[in-house]
Amino acid sequence: MKKLLLTLLAILLIIEEWLWDFLSACGHYLALLLRLESVERWLAQTSPAMALLAFTIPVLIVTPINLAALSLLLHGLLLQGILLEVFAKLLGTLLVARVFKLTKPQLLTFGIIAFVYHTVMGWLQWAHAKIVDTEIYRWSRQVKAQVKAKVKAWLG
Repeated sequence: MKKLLLTLLAILLIIEEWLWDFLSACGHYLALLLRLESVERWLAQTSPAMALLAFTIPVLIVTPINLAALSLLLHGLLLQGILLEVFAKLLGTLLVARVFKLTKPQLLTFGIIAFVYHTVMGWLQWAHAKIVDTEIYRWSRQVKAQVKAKVKAWLG
């Protein structure tokens, strides 16, 4: 039973890690594509209050999409509603990851944000320590390294 639970925990953490890394990279390339370098530089140097305001923007962007997904679900369009909600979650995570990366020092000046961040990071470190020796986690790290190498070679 313990092995099964560790395997399930490993799968969840692998998905979380891969999605966070992938969406963070997408956010970086999207910012380059949209020529937002100056906005990002400004955001990285802004005040804590402005960083907090910027951190709320992904919520404001994703909320209408979540409501549209809910509307689809309520009207019996299950597949469309689920797909739209998955899209909203991925978009929200991409935006939150990018803004958080740029404003982390400013955001951590707020006690509640620092508390939540350090608590979640503590849980993640504990969970990673539990799964690092599992076979599936070692295998996923190898696959991830191979995929990264292939993508890097493809992008030049």
